[in-house]
Amino acid sequence: MRQADIIVVGGGGAGLAASIEAASAGCTVVLLEKESRLGGSTGVSVGAVASSGTDLQRRSGIVDTPQQHFEDLALWAGKLAPRDNLDLRRLLTDNVPETVAWLERLGVVFFGPMPDPLHRVPRLHAVLPRSRAYIHHLSREARRLGVAFVLNARAERLILEGGRVSGVEVLVDGRAERLHARRAVILSAGDYSSGLEFKQRFLAQDIADIDGVTPSSTGDGQRLGLDIGSEVVNGDVIWGPDIRFVAPPRKNLVELIPPATSLGRMMRLALRYLPSSLLRPLAMMFITTNLAPSPSLFSEGAILINKAGRRFVDERKRPQDAIVRQPDRLAYVVFDHVVARKFTAWPHYISTAPGLAYAYLADYRRNRRDIYHQADTLGGLAEAIGVPAETLEHTVGEYNASRAAGFPALVSPPFYALGPARSCIPITDGGLRVNARLEVLDRDGVPIKGLFAAGSTGQGGLLLAGPGNHLSWAFTSGRIAGRNASRG
Repeated sequence: MRQADIIVVGGGGAGLAASIEAASAGCTVVLLEKESRLGGSTGVSVGAVASSGTDLQRRSGIVDTPQQHFEDLALWAGKLAPRDNLDLRRLLTDNVPETVAWLERLGVVFFGPMPDPLHRVPRLHAVLPRSRAYIHHLSREARRLGVAFVLNARAERLILEGGRVSGVEVLVDGRAERLHARRAVILSAGDYSSGLEFKQRFLAQDIADIDGVTPSSTGDGQRLGLDIGSEVVNGDVIWGPDIRFVAPPRKNLVELIPPATSLGRMMRLALRYLPSSLLRPLAMMFITTNLAPSPSLFSEGAILINKAGRRFVDERKRPQDAIVRQPDRLAYVVFDHVVARKFTAWPHYISTAPGLAYAYLADYRRNRRDIYHQADTLGGLAEAIGVPAETLEHTVGEYNASRAAGFPALVSPPFYALGPARSCIPITDGGLRVNARLEVLDRDGVPIKGLFAAGSTGQGGLLLAGPGNHLSWAFTSGRIAGRNASRG
């Protein structure tokens, strides 16, 4: 039987942070990741971290405190604020400034801080060059400290001995193994945005059918905790669903470049000093991979069609809920030259990546040729996207004849389509009940000995609406769980 002081389940931001802290405390650590590489939802995120009291804030002359950050999180929670776990919110806001400094010491480069609605001052710290930088730097540090990574390893069951969690039963490349944890197990396996069983249990059926952004986020950590007597808090709270353009079929050259510290620093200098005309093409190469179409496209006259060439929804009434019921769960955004001319400059943007740049139509033509389609006729556009020409022509004609007052007819060539796009759930907030030490609690509120949780698995009722807060919690809770677990 393989043994270690600490076993960590999940190799995203929270799991890596927990592993590093536990190893730094002198523990032997084995990290289990069910996918073939580390990363989780952290590795495919936009990459912003929200924090007060950072060096970047001070250099920008911004005065901010954890207390102010704590207060502003209530504004993000809105009507759900009474359900928030205030102890965990305090844990986050008090500790995330040091987490940002810790990430920077490991080589992570941030740009900002950037403003965002409801934050009273700029707090968004955007990672450079992209979110894989977190995984690059944290995994390197974990390896340096001797953390053992076991990939293609799906945790099946927690081992209980004498009322204490003492290990994990796991399938590694399909082979059953038992791993013994001398001190503790840390669950950091993400959320369940792609876990059909959990979504059917907690969410309305029409939402449960919508896919998650990260296919591997199936609630494995929550399942392991429930099996031994814990419970999920705020299981019905999700963010989204959103419409997202599908990811590129293959990685571009930029994505193959290692996200080293030196590259991040060069990009930060460029963001600060290069003219926008030179900077934007560079920045957009990094951020036009998995973005969402702005609702303003539809308010200006664009329509959604399915793979049969038919319009299927009023685009201004939650179209994300209807896409899942279309063939292959896909749709295309269709518009003409009149609409296209608007989406070439602020304030009419196709997509936004918080903290870095807005993507306009030309950015998609340059960087996302796989989803950018243009033709002089509707028939030519239909051929480009693979839908029946006669059906698309009829659909647009019918729309033009019945469109609401104030919306332009789609009659001016050339015609455009962006897509395919899909509806997806970015993240769910249901996590195992935990205390301020990140110990997992049973249904009576008693700590389960030897079991900790972090990140989305260990959210414990904490509400994390707003950009940057989920990553802030992932890294911060991972560090705290790792430290506390190392003490046994």
